[in-house]
Amino acid sequence: MKAYIAMASVAALSVGLTAALPAAADVFFFSTGNPDEKLGSLSRPPSTGNPETETADDFVLTDATVISRATIHGLIPAGSDVSSIQQVEVELYHVFPKDSGPFDGRVPTRVNSPADVEIGAATRDSAASPATLSFSPTVENQSFMVQNTVVNKITPKTGGEGPATGEEVEIDITFTPPIFLPPDHYFFRPEVQVTGGNFLYLSAPRPIVVPPGTSFPAGSTDLQSWIRNENLKPDWLRIGTDIIDGTTPPTFNAVFSLAGDTIPDAGTPGKANCHGKTISAMAHEFGGIAHAALNLGYFSVDALQEGVSVFCRP
Repeated sequence: MKAYIAMASVAALSVGLTAALPAAADVFFFSTGNPDEKLGSLSRPPSTGNPETETADDFVLTDATVISRATIHGLIPAGSDVSSIQQVEVELYHVFPKDSGPFDGRVPTRVNSPADVEIGAATRDSAASPATLSFSPTVENQSFMVQNTVVNKITPKTGGEGPATGEEVEIDITFTPPIFLPPDHYFFRPEVQVTGGNFLYLSAPRPIVVPPGTSFPAGSTDLQSWIRNENLKPDWLRIGTDIIDGTTPPTFNAVFSLAGDTIPDAGTPGKANCHGKTISAMAHEFGGIAHAALNLGYFSVDALQEGVSVFCRP
C-alpha cells in the first residue's frame, strides 16, 4: 500500500497538496472475524473443465463509503506455494430482488440472497487489462482443517462433502481504483484461481460475536453465506440451510474484511447535485480534493472525479 500511495503522489498529486491540512478522516472498517474451522466452500472463476462457482457473504454500509482494501481467508491444497494463486476477482451484489428477475421457484427461496447479477461498476479483477485490483497472499497455517466442505454438490440436502485439510492463506487485496458505494446492504463475492487446485473460502462465526469481528449496524441483519455454480444461475442456495441442511441446519459467515473511508455528506446517486456535493464533502473531509484523491487511493484527481461520476449514476 505504501508503494501504491507513493506512485499516486508522484504521478499526479503534487498540485494542491500544500492546501489546507486534511481534516480527520471517517475511517471505515468491517470484519466477520477469524476462521472458525467449520466450513470451506468453493469460490473460483471459470477455467477449462472447471465451471465458475461463487460464494458470497453480506455487509452493510450506513454512509457513502470508499472501499480501498479487503482481506479474505481460504484453503488451498497442502504443499502449494502462494505463487499458485494466479487470479483474484471481486464482485458485489445487491440483495434480491434488486438487479433480479422474479423468483423462478427453482430453489427453496431467494429471500435475503444475493441478486441475480452483480453491480457492474464495482467489479475488480487482477486479470483485467489494466488490472483493477492487486493482491498479496501469505500462508497463515500450513495445516488447517475444516469440518465440512461444499465444492461440487451444490444442490439441496447433500449434507456437504466432508472435511478437508490444506494451507490456510490470507489474501490482502487493494482495489485500483477503489469501490465507491452508497449506503445499502450488499454481498461480497471473491473468486480465486489456484493452479492445480481449488480455493475453499473459509467460514467465520455467525453471529459475529468475537473480535476482530465487527457488529452489524443497529436495525440490520447479518445474513448467511450463499453459493451458486453455472448450473444454478441466476439463483443461489444457502450453504447451511439449503445444502448442508439437517435437523438443525447450521448457518455460516465467510471470512473477509473491508477497509476504507466513509463520506458522510456525499450526494445522492441520481440527484442533479450529486457530483458537486460529493466532491465538496471529500474536499472538506480531507482538506482539499488532491488530499482526498491521495488518501482515498485514487491515482489522480481525474481518477477520483471519474469515481464520483460512477457513484452518482442512478
